[in-house]
Amino acid sequence: MTKLSPVLKQSTNLVVQSGHGCWLKATNGKEYLDFTSGIAVTSTGHCHPKIVEAVRAQAEKVAHVQYAVALHEPLLNLTDALGTVLPKSLDSIYYGNSGAEAVEAAIRLARMATGRPNIISFMGGYHGRTVASASLTSARATVRSGFSPLMAGAYVAAFPHAARWNMSEDEAVRFALAELDLLFKAISDPRDTAAFIIEPVLGDGGYIPTPVEFIKGLKKRADEHGILLIFDEIQCGVGRTGKYWAQYHYDVTPDILIFAKGIASGYPISGIAAPESLMRKAWPGSQGGTYCGNAVAAAAAIATIEVIANESLVENAALRGSELRSSLDQLVKDHRNMSCNVRGLGLMQGIEFFDADRKANWKLAEEIRAEAENQGLLLLTCGQEGNVIRIVPPLIVSKKELEQGMDIFSSAIQAVLG
Repeated sequence: MTKLSPVLKQSTNLVVQSGHGCWLKATNGKEYLDFTSGIAVTSTGHCHPKIVEAVRAQAEKVAHVQYAVALHEPLLNLTDALGTVLPKSLDSIYYGNSGAEAVEAAIRLARMATGRPNIISFMGGYHGRTVASASLTSARATVRSGFSPLMAGAYVAAFPHAARWNMSEDEAVRFALAELDLLFKAISDPRDTAAFIIEPVLGDGGYIPTPVEFIKGLKKRADEHGILLIFDEIQCGVGRTGKYWAQYHYDVTPDILIFAKGIASGYPISGIAAPESLMRKAWPGSQGGTYCGNAVAAAAAIATIEVIANESLVENAALRGSELRSSLDQLVKDHRNMSCNVRGLGLMQGIEFFDADRKANWKLAEEIRAEAENQGLLLLTCGQEGNVIRIVPPLIVSKKELEQGMDIFSSAIQAVLG
């Protein structure tokens, strides 16, 4: 009898039977409020009727046309649809299947466009599991361990983590930028540096918004030295933070934007967007892949963009996100024996748990997650030390569902802490 690989670990023991909206039904007969969204993927909820309709209709026409052979209508229509939501300067798109694949495409483009070898990422960033993307990842050592050597030319710079360093945000930004300038002098000369790659909001690294002044500092150095600025919005894009793209919180447009996850409501498609003048610097034949821009996934993405617009889901994410933050702040006040902090943007919020000595308490985070599951709420942990519970409901979440989820979360904390 064949089995799944034993190293594929799930946070729960559930087997899902069906899903609708913010809810999943397991084979045990129980329904669960899903505040994981497939790790920020099911942006329009499970089985949104418009997505289902689009997928069914496209599957009856054509499922796959390799776009090195011929183009298909969903790919062209998706490109037009993305043009309505992307920054105007990012007018050229390459499609992949997964986030990691899109990260690899961004790296390749940056190196080809600049003729430089080095890519600088930032501590706590998560960019994927392939060799190149894992080389830029520092959210968890398990992603990059055990299959060295990794890609050459990948360097990790300091991220302005004010809470970890016990600094104010301004102090942390100044320190991190000074460390970056030192990295230029000691390790990667700007003339050898092709790009910075950063998540505007750290994902697996702990749901930490990057400070505005740090992004501005990166932009200033990028412009000074001819370095490309890459925003990895795989997890924080497509309305998740209460704006269509997290970059809009910073008033900075990157040279390359990476998107995936929530763009197609659960169907595998990803991409990079860049100015056409930059995209033309990729070498002929350097972009492609068998399933890239799959017709069914593209149809799902078109429908997702339409649903987000027609149902005002970006606005809902902002409103519900504000309510979520207020609930989490109140929850911290209600449980004064709990050492933690709350951070995030929109419907991308994290709560980090510590022990009495302010050391990361991953065990407490996992116990609370497990108890929440027992009471019918699905959550995930993240962070470099596994002590952050991330809360990422679908963008369609209602006020009532959010309140229900927070009631369960509070009850789970009370059950664990006593």
